[in-house]
Amino acid sequence: MPTTWSNDVDEKSIPGLERKLAIVTGSTDGIGFAIAKQLVVSGCHVIVNGRSHATCDKACQSIPGPMDLKIPVTGDLSSAEGVEKFVEAVASEIRVRGLPEVSILINNVGFFEVKDFFQVTDDEWMQYHQLNLMSGVRLSRTYLNGMIQRNWGRIIFVSSEAGIRTVPHMIPYSVSKAAQIAAARGLAETTKGTGVTVNSVLPGPTWTTGVENYMQDFAVSKKLSLEDAIEKYFEQYEPDSLIKRFLRPEEVAAVTAFLCSEMASALRNE
Repeated sequence: MPTTWSNDVDEKSIPGLERKLAIVTGSTDGIGFAIAKQLVVSGCHVIVNGRSHATCDKACQSIPGPMDLKIPVTGDLSSAEGVEKFVEAVASEIRVRGLPEVSILINNVGFFEVKDFFQVTDDEWMQYHQLNLMSGVRLSRTYLNGMIQRNWGRIIFVSSEAGIRTVPHMIPYSVSKAAQIAAARGLAETTKGTGVTVNSVLPGPTWTTGVENYMQDFAVSKKLSLEDAIEKYFEQYEPDSLIKRFLRPEEVAAVTAFLCSEMASALRNE
């Protein structure tokens, strides 16, 4: 992150989340990691998910707090088979560790690529559909009924403002995020009169590893310093931005954790 930006965010414990079990998909880096960290600080047991044992273990070691609150579970969620194996692994951890049932599901995993619309293949479109959308659909189908039966639960899709304002150089990504919002709204309708909520979080551009790599390349292509390149980026691609900077993952995590709490019990995908 540019040195002119402070990254010192002191996570505060969110009350009422102690000892609940949360799944945060794609949580070894970026927004997902920040969400997992915030939930652990709040006393949650958190399933930390990534594609490799090394990245999951590293993320768990990097998150402060008791080790029994951080459960690494690897899984490639880009296919039905991968999700099924992940769900089985989570069930095994619950049995072995004596954990409560899953009551918080953060559908965060996803990817983006800056690419001209005419260069995107059908296979690439399907990759966006399978990972960005269907991972969350499949996991919600697995865990939502149990939440409704127990009369408490939280499902959150980490979408994007691109879901309501299509980005021309990221059309497949934007479409997948719009689909997430629609799915979350539909699922919210199934929870009427219960203690379960389903919501979407729509962050703007956020300083993740992928964005940092993109901005580094953007700066080189424009022959600018990183700070000047960021300013130019917002002038060119985000002229309506009110804050004129990238969000920190911790800022998105704070909002997401709030939506998991009892304090947000009336917020239901409005």
